[in-house]
Amino acid sequence: MDNQEELKPVEVFAGNSWDAGLVKSMLEDAEIESFLQDEVRGTLTPFLVGSGGFGAVKLVVSSDDYEKAKQVVDGYYQNINKA
Repeated sequence: MDNQEELKPVEVFAGNSWDAGLVKSMLEDAEIESFLQDEVRGTLTPFLVGSGGFGAVKLVVSSDDYEKAKQVVDGYYQNINKA
């Protein structure tokens, strides 16, 4: 990463609190720091949360880790689609 480019928080996943927690755990296993955004709203109204819809719990990583995190999230979606 270029020294001139500043790090920014980037959303890498949005869904219900269960899926967001699972993906967060996968990111931690890959040594990628992340945090949940809007966790309370997604927990209080899980019936309104589609995959990334209104009230979704968002998983945010540093822009420096985005590419690696995206690979983890893509792997999660591939495994979900196999089931």
